[in-house]
Amino acid sequence: MNKLLIIEDDQALSSTLARRLTKQGFECVQCHDASNGLLMARQFMPSHILLDMKIADHNGLTLIKPLRQYLPKVKMVLLTGYASIATAVEAIRLGADNYLAKPVDTQTLLNALAAEVEPEVQAEFTDQPLSPKRLEWEHIQQVLANNNGNVSETARVLGMHRRTLQRKLLKKPVADNRCA
Repeated sequence: MNKLLIIEDDQALSSTLARRLTKQGFECVQCHDASNGLLMARQFMPSHILLDMKIADHNGLTLIKPLRQYLPKVKMVLLTGYASIATAVEAIRLGADNYLAKPVDTQTLLNALAAEVEPEVQAEFTDQPLSPKRLEWEHIQQVLANNNGNVSETARVLGMHRRTLQRKLLKKPVADNRCA
């Protein structure tokens, strides 16, 4: 039986995912914060991990390396409500096997968990440039990742007030509407 550890601070979503995936043959365990996630990984020894990118005040990206070091063969999928190309690339670079934007349907989730081949970060590229707002969002996410999720340092690097950056980070990513 496949063992799945769900590290997600939204308890309702975590329970929903566990119910859906238990029906698909997974033995599921849930935890709702970063430190318990690492502890549960050691105790439960999962074959698969669903990891939220934003776990309360922690950045899920920082958990990828320690989880991967302890469980090198685990199939790890990062879930996020704040999808961007920069964080997708960073997640894969750090060792996640896949990256999915919330909400995610059961079949997409099962495909990501079952994937044997290392997935590529998929993005639709066209000749049209990204909109200025989307470019700003991507840039902020990249600088934030480069600063290990440190909002204050990221604000300094970007030359903006910390509160302004926090407000921008709380917003959903700007739709990928390309300029004409």
